[in-house]
Amino acid sequence: MMKSITRNLFVCYLIIMALGCFLSPAKSLAYEIQIDVAPNVLNIESGSEIVTVHTDVAYSAVVGSSVYLNDVPISHWKSDARGNFVAKFLSEEIKMLDGLIIGDYNTLILNGYTTDGDAFIGSQDIKVIEVFSKGQE
Repeated sequence: MMKSITRNLFVCYLIIMALGCFLSPAKSLAYEIQIDVAPNVLNIESGSEIVTVHTDVAYSAVVGSSVYLNDVPISHWKSDARGNFVAKFLSEEIKMLDGLIIGDYNTLILNGYTTDGDAFIGSQDIKVIEVFSKGQE
């Protein structure tokens, strides 16, 4: 009799655990972060070399090599004065993104992983222009 009760309790425990997996809220695919892209107006014809993305995530919490901006891999990274992660991307690669609309706002999306394996994502709209400098036209 005692074995039957123990076995039934164990089966109930397994059912509750299995249901808990289905009923608990799903973990978000990525948590949202704040980013600040510099420059916030990107001139396709400028000689700029770097697009910088400032984040509100601690430098020590980010796997730098996992970070991308619209599928462009990070060039290098650093910590800012507050200890937050700063991502650097080659301007030429950002300027060559498919689908950029000249004269309009375009969304840049930064994504990557933390050292805990959590995904993060942040976005900002920047204006993309094409202005030639004097003598370049």
